[in-house]
Amino acid sequence: MTTTNGEKSKTIIHIETVTAPTNIACIKYWGKASKEYNTPINSSVSVTLDQSDLCAVTTASASHQFTQDRLWLNGTEEVDAHQSKRFRACIDGVRRLASDRIDADTGDVVVSKDEWQNMKFHVSSYNTFPTAAGLASSAAGYAALVAALAKLVCAKESFPGELTTIARQGSGSACRSLMGGFVAWRMGGEKEDWSDSLAEQVADETHWPEIRALILVVSDAKKDTSSTSGMSNSVATSELLKHRAKEVVSKRMDIIEKAWLEKDFETFGKITMMDSNQFHATCLDTYPPIFYMNDISKSVIRIVHVYNEWAGEIRAAYTFDAGPNAVLYTLQKFSVEVGALMLKFYPGNSDDYMPNSEFEKEVKAFELDEELVKSVEKTGRIPASGDVKKIYYTKSGPGPQSLGADRAIIDVNTGLNTYKKD
Repeated sequence: MTTTNGEKSKTIIHIETVTAPTNIACIKYWGKASKEYNTPINSSVSVTLDQSDLCAVTTASASHQFTQDRLWLNGTEEVDAHQSKRFRACIDGVRRLASDRIDADTGDVVVSKDEWQNMKFHVSSYNTFPTAAGLASSAAGYAALVAALAKLVCAKESFPGELTTIARQGSGSACRSLMGGFVAWRMGGEKEDWSDSLAEQVADETHWPEIRALILVVSDAKKDTSSTSGMSNSVATSELLKHRAKEVVSKRMDIIEKAWLEKDFETFGKITMMDSNQFHATCLDTYPPIFYMNDISKSVIRIVHVYNEWAGEIRAAYTFDAGPNAVLYTLQKFSVEVGALMLKFYPGNSDDYMPNSEFEKEVKAFELDEELVKSVEKTGRIPASGDVKKIYYTKSGPGPQSLGADRAIIDVNTGLNTYKKD
């Protein structure tokens, strides 16, 4: 086929499938400067996590035969998705960057740049981890959407980071999930169209390979206060949030980026924990107050501080996004010890409690120092199974990855979703 003008080309369904990672912020984004452009009142920075356990899988397809844009999430179609502001921003934003799609074998133009403008898109996406539970599922989802669309339409940026400006219109933190390693979201605001509010890679995932993360899923339920409504209330009512954005964040950004580049875990860990604490303090300072953490979350905080005090250095650093789930950053050499400590006081009650079987084996074989255990017991924490649903063990990883046609979750013949939730 050398052109797309024949009848056959009108029925072809073009498909691309990608995965995209979640990211967990060390300096938090909370509060919008512009609701129209979905831009932040402060910059932020995060670690992109490896996609072995935590990722969004998304198939984007396009065809002349489709009558409207459609979206399936976790196997269920989103009604009127084509009218969703966020979904539309991603579809229309990426389509504006479309170029000719070329057959890799023949060099023929399969879809011309102009043809994309007349096609509709069908998208199916699912997360490999709990949705809307404070594990940045929307960041992974919208990053995967933009990455899949960009690959499908052979998008060409007009400036570096342009795709991240599109992703943040879907979900702010999604812009950071388009890159691997340690990624900053520069707040921007100098340009009228906010095109300077974009993600920038501080260092890729190979820069500090010893970094590890343990994720304690305290709750896999959907949170009762969404991030969007929560931050809107905080901006309207929290004086602490205004002070944080104006006086605190930029200094912390400089310190933590320097710490990451110098592989200074002591500084990185301290700033990460302080910023998590301040973020949740702004939630408490919101009127009425927002409670994302629960008693289990707070017990993890106490244990981490006891552990670091026992060690005489910062070996583990907690951070909590808008939810009760704990992310503990540590170094590879301490990861088994940290895992053993968490397993001791938060025992599991399921076979897949720790999905990484090799790590689980090492953790269960590790003998904790008796003085450490006694110190933790003084916090009042009594081991109880069920308080934590799952413990993931992961590391920093790359940005979106392409998958083969056999991993597609849109039927190439019908254009309909094929994914079914277990």
